[in-house]
Amino acid sequence: MNRSVFVVLPVYNEGRVVASAIAPLLDRGYTAVAVDDGSTDDTWPIIRSLPIHSLRHPVNLGQGAALQTGMTYALEHGAEYIVHFDADGQHRVEDVDVLLEPLRKKEADVVLGSRFLRDEDRRAVPPVRRMLLKGGVIFNGLLTRVWLTDAHNGFRAMTREAAATIGLRENRFAHASEILIQFRRNRLRVVERPTAIIYTDRSQAKGQSSLNAIKIVVDMILRRIFR
Repeated sequence: MNRSVFVVLPVYNEGRVVASAIAPLLDRGYTAVAVDDGSTDDTWPIIRSLPIHSLRHPVNLGQGAALQTGMTYALEHGAEYIVHFDADGQHRVEDVDVLLEPLRKKEADVVLGSRFLRDEDRRAVPPVRRMLLKGGVIFNGLLTRVWLTDAHNGFRAMTREAAATIGLRENRFAHASEILIQFRRNRLRVVERPTAIIYTDRSQAKGQSSLNAIKIVVDMILRRIFR
């Protein structure tokens, strides 16, 4: 059954950790699709050597573009469920089944991971990032009218039918807001489930900064005004 679950990993300069992030997915029998988004390190030869579906953008286009490339490929190759999973080791493979359960029970079309549904997960979020993420919840709610507890958690799962309605045009981090707009526009049933995030010095250093978050807000507002 797990072979019909396609786990899409957008990858950029994760040569040091990508193999260890993918290995647990293969151990559970999931089908992994890694999209190298124009990496300049040894990411591409590493993922090419793994027993997975490996795709590559010749230049860096952004996480949103990598996710769309992976979803399109997964749909073309028979995916029944599609999961978005980070390649830097932040997500736990055991949480994939947590997200899939409501889909398999036909209770939802999309399931989003949340760091704020369990006390232990909430406490693990660094205080500054916690404040930033809460601000993102308010912004996303006002912009998309989809109210969540964790608006910028990239851990998601969706049915084949739901994924087929998604067409991301925001190539970079703003896709996290754009995808919520598309969920609502397409009247998809969205629920949240608790998931843990594993924070490391590396993941925090490469994570979304406050300046990036401000750029996302401005970009999304301008696009809404002038669309």
